[in-house]
Amino acid sequence: MATPNPPKQKVVIVGAGPVGCLAALNAAARGDDVELYELREDLRIPGTVPLNFTKSINLSLSYRGITAIEASNRRNVIKKILQEVVPLYGRMIHGRDDGKLWEAPQAYDVHGRNNYSADRGMLNNVFLDELEQTPNIKLFFNHKLTGADFQANKAWFERRLPGEAPAPGSSGRVPEIEVDFDFLIGADGAHSASRYHMMKFARVDYQQEYIDTLWCEFRIPPSPTNDFLISPDHLHIWPGHEFMFIALPSVDKSFTCTLFAPAIHFTTLERSSKENLLAFFDEHFPGVSPNLIHPDDLYTSFTTNPHLPLISIKCKPHHYSSSVVIVGDAAHAVLPFYGQGLNAGLEDIQVLFNALDKHGVYPLSNHDDPALRALARQTAFQEYTDARTADAHAINDLSRQNYVEMRAGVKDPLYKLRKSIEEALYHYLPGLGWQTQYTRVSFSNQRYSKIIELNRRQGNILGLVFGSTLVTTLAVAGVLLWRQPERAPRYSFAWLKAVSGDLISRIRL
Repeated sequence: MATPNPPKQKVVIVGAGPVGCLAALNAAARGDDVELYELREDLRIPGTVPLNFTKSINLSLSYRGITAIEASNRRNVIKKILQEVVPLYGRMIHGRDDGKLWEAPQAYDVHGRNNYSADRGMLNNVFLDELEQTPNIKLFFNHKLTGADFQANKAWFERRLPGEAPAPGSSGRVPEIEVDFDFLIGADGAHSASRYHMMKFARVDYQQEYIDTLWCEFRIPPSPTNDFLISPDHLHIWPGHEFMFIALPSVDKSFTCTLFAPAIHFTTLERSSKENLLAFFDEHFPGVSPNLIHPDDLYTSFTTNPHLPLISIKCKPHHYSSSVVIVGDAAHAVLPFYGQGLNAGLEDIQVLFNALDKHGVYPLSNHDDPALRALARQTAFQEYTDARTADAHAINDLSRQNYVEMRAGVKDPLYKLRKSIEEALYHYLPGLGWQTQYTRVSFSNQRYSKIIELNRRQGNILGLVFGSTLVTTLAVAGVLLWRQPERAPRYSFAWLKAVSGDLISRIRL
């Protein structure tokens, strides 16, 4: 028989970003005593910035991430977040032909569903305010994870406060504390100390790659009348084949902009003059400067903001025994080109705690034997690893592929043709279950690995349809040309064009 008040689990979480905060809320809601440790100062303090860079790319919050937050049953959290985001209904592609600027919208979804552009700092503020009001959560800032023993369930943190001098006789070392736990959740980003120490105990297959692309941040200010200078309903893209420039709206009516380009282009521009930088932007990203960003501001942003790499990480497993599990970028850093890094991390938390619930780790009243609880926890961790590894690898691959689509594919006629056909089938024949890949990723909770499988099958079907249609068309044309060779030019070009156009129209309907 279970004891009336079994001992609570103590959960240590490393990393106070949105993913770590959501983990803390879920654990606390189930009765755990939670301690959250963050390397930086309180992220709500002005001037506290993410490590390694001064600002951050705006985050994309989609259905997947929203449902994960809602699963924590903190309605005020999601309500506050949705009051501070900007809805995005599609992409706006920018270009110039014959000296004239143009823009072309591409909707995300035929039913008008949208993503949200969210500021990272805002998300952290909302989450941390909620954590601070939760009695069984304690926050520890300026604490660096320096060691962990995942067999003894102990971790060590350096406590480094701003302006604090080392203790006398300490040889310059800062104070270190020892922390016990029942299990630890590592949510400390791509350069995770939690993962590093876990790899001393678990046989982790690990793959890290920096793609040949750097990024730099810019800003489009509000208009003189304090309004958006371009449509706030879209992610704006200036595709450049090898590189691209994007702009995401913010609630203050500005746009956070990012240049993505191979490192060689950054190197060349760093050594060039201001005039060359402006000429580069005018050639490849027409309309950005001086229309949206003053040339002086553009040059200042490029020369003062850091030029940073993009990292991709895959690893397996995502846990060791019953004592540690890694989530978010610590488990699967992905490239930002699908806008799913945040959403995948938040979904990790939902999947993890669903597994813990399923295997009886919660409620705590189920267990008066810590060993049985640990066994249940280990089974849940294994299920989490099995589920999320395949999906983490899938969204990693999808994000890489979407970079090619964003910088080049959005202008490709074949890409636009397939998108139109898939959207038409989804809209007019929903019973077929046909959807675009983007719709499945952004507006559903389908597993990423399943989405790849479904998209590949749809592509094969379309390939067969187009292939058979092309063969039939060419066969008919051949017969007509053989019978009436004097009409060859008309049949070769005008007639085939008409047949092809009619075919495409029929498919789109």
